[in-house]
Amino acid sequence: MFKHILLPTDGSPLSASAIPRALALARSCGARVTVVHVVSDYHVFSCGAEILAETREQYLQQTATHARMLLAGIGEQAKEMGVRCDTVALSAEEAYEAMLQTAREQGCDLVCMAAHGRHGNKGLPLGSETLKVLAHSHIPVLVFR
Repeated sequence: MFKHILLPTDGSPLSASAIPRALALARSCGARVTVVHVVSDYHVFSCGAEILAETREQYLQQTATHARMLLAGIGEQAKEMGVRCDTVALSAEEAYEAMLQTAREQGCDLVCMAAHGRHGNKGLPLGSETLKVLAHSHIPVLVFR
């Protein structure tokens, strides 16, 4: 069965609902999980460099704080369920590429993720990041709805 599961999360309610189910699957398989949180690179258009520098620093601090809290909470859930858990926080232009690269680097043999999260579209049954992971992954992907 599966030995190492990648669990991407963006902190959205739908993403959060997939976490206990993925952890339960990991526990039943005796697998470990790597939880990855990818934030978008900082982008802004500004005429003043001083505004840009201050805003970028604030963005980096806020996203780092959010990632630490989010990942710590998931790590605690995993610990309570008896699942070995590592966490990774990344900043990337393309979230799906960072997720799949993390899966390769960590030796994951399954990706478990929500149907869509923050980047989902109400008119689509699956979110854009989920679709990209499904389209480009070389390992199985389990999508929770």
